[in-house]
Amino acid sequence: MLAYIFLAALMSGASGAPAPEYNKLTAEERRVIIEKGTERPWSGKYVNHKADGVYVCKRCDAPLFQSGDKFDSHCGWPSFDDALEGAIKKQPDADGVRTEIVCSNCGAHLGHVFHGEEFTPKNTRHCVNSISLNFVRRQETDETEKMEAAVFAGGCFWGVEYYMEKAKGVHSVVAGFTGGRKESPSYEEVCKGVTGHLEAVKVEYDPGKTTYEELARLFFEIHDPTQVNGQGPDIGEQYRSVIFYKNEEQKKIALKLIQILKEKGYNVSTELRPASVFYEAEEYHQDYYEKKGVKPYCHGYTKRF
Repeated sequence: MLAYIFLAALMSGASGAPAPEYNKLTAEERRVIIEKGTERPWSGKYVNHKADGVYVCKRCDAPLFQSGDKFDSHCGWPSFDDALEGAIKKQPDADGVRTEIVCSNCGAHLGHVFHGEEFTPKNTRHCVNSISLNFVRRQETDETEKMEAAVFAGGCFWGVEYYMEKAKGVHSVVAGFTGGRKESPSYEEVCKGVTGHLEAVKVEYDPGKTTYEELARLFFEIHDPTQVNGQGPDIGEQYRSVIFYKNEEQKKIALKLIQILKEKGYNVSTELRPASVFYEAEEYHQDYYEKKGVKPYCHGYTKRF
């Protein structure tokens, strides 16, 4: 039986301990988690999520739901017919009709619970906002393949995310901001050019199925690495072409690919920088084109290698 000891420990506390320091939240996360708002239906990253693992509280990391209890209710929000024992607390909603569910550990608003709809034999639906959750992938043995990460900035992160998500061996792609000065920047702040951050994506991939070089080659082929200070119609420092390398091996591979492109006649403007703190963008930026059902307007594939 799979153990979640490391997650359960997050819920334990010592008597007399100081008040816990919860995770920092964006303005939109606070609107839902603290102010008890609701995200738009079908906009959350976990609506159609199928991976095997545990969903934890965005605010305090306490484990809440197992993937085995998740089901498709076609309601536009993640649905679970059960919760981990003691993980959630039920209370009357302010509307006087529904039953609200909150994290037992920190009180974060999760959503609502409904009974009698007959979706599953348990006849219960915990309707949860994706933005209230994070996901921890299940690790069955010590031999579980470890994911590695790559960070690329190549213009609007929507387009880079779109193509990277389709690459072989990619586990997840997160749109966000990196390379700047301000802690936890908002999209609006980055767009104003006052933070020094770039729009970027963090790609988690299985090194047993693909390589950093394959992903870096793809990066150079899904945006124009010769354009300076922008990408397509998007102009500004936040849209520059940059590879944020996590180690010397990644830097070496990026330099090799840039040299190959230069020898082919490309005047490459892509910068190489050491990776720094990566801040996840607001929820509505994640899987943007997949949600819209359209293709990128400023990115496309061009074979260069």
